[in-house]
Amino acid sequence: MVGAEVDRTIMSEIKTWAFWRAVLAELLGMTIFVFTGLSAAIGNPHNSNPDQEVKVAFAFGLAIATLAQCLGHISGAHLNPAITMGFLVTCQMSVLRALFYIIAQMLGAMAGSGIVYGIRPENTDSLGVNKVRYKLHGISPGQGFAVEFLLTLQLVLCVISVTDNRRDVSGFAPLAIGLSVGLGHLAGISYTGCGINPARSFGPALIQESFDDHWVCRVSVGSLLRQSLLYDYLLLPRDEPLSERAKILCCCGPEMEAQMREPLLEDVGDGEWSKERV
Repeated sequence: MVGAEVDRTIMSEIKTWAFWRAVLAELLGMTIFVFTGLSAAIGNPHNSNPDQEVKVAFAFGLAIATLAQCLGHISGAHLNPAITMGFLVTCQMSVLRALFYIIAQMLGAMAGSGIVYGIRPENTDSLGVNKVRYKLHGISPGQGFAVEFLLTLQLVLCVISVTDNRRDVSGFAPLAIGLSVGLGHLAGISYTGCGINPARSFGPALIQESFDDHWVCRVSVGSLLRQSLLYDYLLLPRDEPLSERAKILCCCGPEMEAQMREPLLEDVGDGEWSKERV
């Protein structure tokens, strides 16, 4: 009976308009984020001065801040599988939603990378692929991993802390997250190109079929799953017992129930859907 009830709850979430709007927001937001960031990264191939790194860092940071302000109330504007996994392991979203978010983020990164690839200047071969800068700066994969680990750590901690409903940042969360992304790029571009976002790293790498040392980005994010627990269980533990919080993983709990008050897809007629859109 319990298993059947869980299955019914999971299917209820996937049939809500709020669920699919959130997934679409992640897909659209990731496409725009990757497009703007990569466009800044390859816009002037003849400029290798430090100001190029500043431009790229500002582009990625401002893009995240803007999109978080635009889409935060729809999906949370994760726009990063590392952020989604951070919210998952701290029991702030369901496994189903996390899976669809990551799929949407990957597809959005591929779409954004493909658009940049199609419109890039003819004399530009680069697509902003994240690589360990061994030949250019003498960086080893191990050093690249350390850089990626620490920079992704500060980003995940920033997002989880500023979105904590136990505090009020008075609408400054998008700015803080944008600054965190910009900080990561300012510090990490010279080492790895700054791959603190696995989807952003995967998109251009897939388009150009260039996966040299790509494990650095993936493994660093995997290690950060433990760090996501640092804030929620050590720095500022929550009052709710873990057994109660874990219900959200299976689409249970008050937050999920509030979203499921929207009409289910199978129960909405044309007239009701028209009203819903208005």
